[in-house]
Order: sequence, then C-alpha cells, then structure tokens
Amino acid sequence: MINRYIRLLSAACSVLAAACSQVPWDSSQDGAAVAPAQQATNFPPFPVSIPPAPAVSPAAPRPALGTVLGAKAGEAKDVEPPRAVDLSRPADDLWDRIRAGFAMEDLDSPLVGVRERWYAGQPDYVKRMVERSKLYLFYIVEELERRGMPTEIALLPMVESAFNPMAYSRSHASGLWQFIPSTGKRHQLTQNWWADERRDVIASTNAALDYLQALYDLYGDWHLALASYNFGENGVARAIEKNKSRGLPTDYLNLKIPPETRGYVPKLQALKNIVANPEAFGVTLEPIPNEPYFATVPTPSAIDIRLAAQFAEMSVEDLIALNPAINRPMISGPHTQSLVLPADRLDNFQRNLEAYDRPLTSWQAYTMKHGDTLDKLAAKHGIAVAKLKLANGINSRTKVRPGFELLLPAKGSSVGAEPLPAVFRQPAIPPRRGGGTIHIVRKGETVYGIAKRYHVNTDSLLRWNHVGVLTTGQRLIIYRSPAKSRKPTGSIRLSSAQK
Repeated sequence: MINRYIRLLSAACSVLAAACSQVPWDSSQDGAAVAPAQQATNFPPFPVSIPPAPAVSPAAPRPALGTVLGAKAGEAKDVEPPRAVDLSRPADDLWDRIRAGFAMEDLDSPLVGVRERWYAGQPDYVKRMVERSKLYLFYIVEELERRGMPTEIALLPMVESAFNPMAYSRSHASGLWQFIPSTGKRHQLTQNWWADERRDVIASTNAALDYLQALYDLYGDWHLALASYNFGENGVARAIEKNKSRGLPTDYLNLKIPPETRGYVPKLQALKNIVANPEAFGVTLEPIPNEPYFATVPTPSAIDIRLAAQFAEMSVEDLIALNPAINRPMISGPHTQSLVLPADRLDNFQRNLEAYDRPLTSWQAYTMKHGDTLDKLAAKHGIAVAKLKLANGINSRTKVRPGFELLLPAKGSSVGAEPLPAVFRQPAIPPRRGGGTIHIVRKGETVYGIAKRYHVNTDSLLRWNHVGVLTTGQRLIIYRSPAKSRKPTGSIRLSSAQK
C-alpha cells in the first residue's frame, strides 16, 4: 500500500514539473504582483518634443509602480523596483495617490532649489498649509483624475493661496485659485453682494481646471500653461513671438517674463519634489484620508450661517471654511444653491432642519427710504453701527442713500447682540508707499484688545486681515497714520517691499 502511494506521489510531481516548464520566465520582471500596475493614467498627449508617455490603458487610473515619474525630456532612466510599503502609513493616504499621478516634465532651474530650501525652512508654514488643504485636496484630485490631468496641479493652490480660500491679493485676486474679477466672470464665476464664486471651493476648482486645460491645449506644454495662468496667455504669447522672431528657444526657461512668473513654476516644482520625498527635505506630511471630506445639500431659501452650523453640529468657522464664498451672515438660497458640509454631517443637518419649526433667519431685507440713516436704523434694531456696516459690506466708498438695500436684524431677534460670523471681508489695500506693523497674537488676546492697543478700530482691523477665530502665533497686519504710530514691544515693522 505504501509503495502504491509513493508511486502516485512521484507521478504527481512529474506532472507539476512539466506544467511549470511551460511558464515563460523573464528575469527582468519582479513578479506577477507588479503586472496589474504597469498601466498609466490617460493624460493629454504631450508635444512632439517631449518623449511619449508610457503605454496607456483606460482601465487603470494609476501609473505603473516602476515608472519613473517626472523624468526630464530625453533622459533615459532605468525603471526602479517598487518601493517597500511603509506599514506605518495608512494604505489610503491621499499623498500616495497624488504622487502616483505626477506626470509633468521636471523643471531644471536653480530657482527650484531656492524654493525647496525656503519651504523646508518654514515647517510651521508648511504644516498650516497642509492642514488647510485636507478639506479640499480629495475633491481636487478626483477632478484632475476624471479629466486626465497631472496631479501636480493639486499642489497649485499652495503656490496661489497657501490653501487659504479667503486669500485676497492687491490685484483683487480671490480664493484658492486666485481668480481676478474679470477672469472669474469669463469663467462664469458669479460675483455679487451675496456671494463670490471665486472663493467657492467647487465652482472655482472646476473653473481653474477648465482654464488650465485650455491653456495646455493652446501651448501643448504644462510649464507654458502654468506661466499663462499666472501672467496671462497674451503676455506669454507675446514673449513666445518675440523669441521666435529672434530665433531663440520658446520654452518656459528661455522666455523673457516678469520675475513673479519666472519664480512661479519653480515654486510648484519645489513643492512637487518635497511631496515626492518629504523625508529628504526634513518635512513631515500628515496623512490625508483618501476619501471625500465633504458633500453638498440643497440650501433652504434663506438660513442664518449660525443656524446652518448648528444643524450640522459643527462650528461656524468650520462651516465657513467649506463655504467661503458667502459674503453675508445669512445664506440666500437663490444665490448659494448648494451648501457644502462634511460628509459625515449631512444626516445631522437634514434631521435637525426637518425638526426645526421656527424661522430659519434672524435677518430681514430692508430698502432705505428718505430720512433713514444708518445710525437711526442701527439704534432701532438693536445693533451697533459698526456691526451693521460690517454685516452689509459697507465701507467709506459705499454710497448709502434712499433705495439702498441692506440686512437688518429681524424684529424680536437677538442677532444684533451676537458676534458676526467671520465671513469674507475685503481688506482695505493701503498705498504701496505706506508701511505696516505685524502683530503676533498672544494667548488670550482679542480683536477688540488688539485694536485698542494700536489705536485703530475693530472694523479696520477686520478688513486688513482675514480674521476668524484668533489663534496664538497668528500674524495680523496693522496700518496706522505716522502721527499715531507707537511701536509696542513684540511687534515687527513691515516695509512696503515686504507687504
């Protein structure tokens, strides 16, 4: 019996050996585990001067594990074996997904190293920027992959706004993607008294990606597309024509462009390099879950920001961070049709909204008549004049006269005695020749206390800075006339060139 089993086992081994001999073996392959990943994202075709991208398969959303991303044009590199998986990192880290989608040609410029050293030397700045990005990055990456665009573009808001949706520049550019008013209108971003879609996370992202793709289609080169996004397509087109007429190269590095644009793409390349290998720069990138952070719900016809936050069981500041386009303390449904909320708060919002049986807003619209003044209306409705102006975006240039529409506290509401939500307030941009003082916020300080210390009013302080909740270490800029200027201890003088 034993001999019979031995004979059977010997026959089985012979069959198995014969079968294995039919399997082709290529010593250059790392194994079957690599094969499914050897496909690349379907990015738009590059110009003929750039080597063709790896073979594309529409079924796979990621580049091959062994593909060298960002290799310089014309430079041959051996494919490196897949890196060992770091089990200390979540498997669904969004940074890994971003790295896998890098597809732009690397920029070889000394300015890249300058910016690398700058970012690496500002760990607190990078940490704050990354912390803000956690709310928006997943949506941006999803849109880039859906359109087949390089994921380096997901880092562009770090260059434009440091992922601050309230960022506002001297050229009146606003939002994560820094659209100026005219370009925003060209891309159907509504800008009115109620809201400014240049700061809307979803609308501005879609407009920015549409614009960048159109610029790439125009030039067939991402570096030129990015330069055009910063400088304008007409400016870059003129620089290209000038070089053509002189027989000079027309790539990004050889164009005569303003210093700001000259340093623009190197900033993005430096960030790409840091994200690709943060350890090499001594930078720590906190993992970001590879899942949607927010979702949208239809906005009621009108609702207070504070009440919307209460329904979602979140802070007002966090609600505004997801809905930074809102200009007023009340959300108007016709002007803001969707409310952006954390994905895990939608059920809370709907449940609390359905159970609420009182008015959804404590404000009412009012049209000024002959004999009305802001002082009289403020006293009648129990609200300070400065707060009434702030709620309605009224400044020294606003013409307040009969027919002017504004929001007033509704009868019986206590909204006039409550702090206003920290929605966007356009800062008063002072003349370039003037200087400013930087105040570093200390523990326990308030907006009122800081304004009093520097002999300025709180309205001005709020307009100069995108102030929500003060945090220790926050930097506030303060402008005063020379006659009132007294330098308190612990402040830093800011020259006009530093602003």
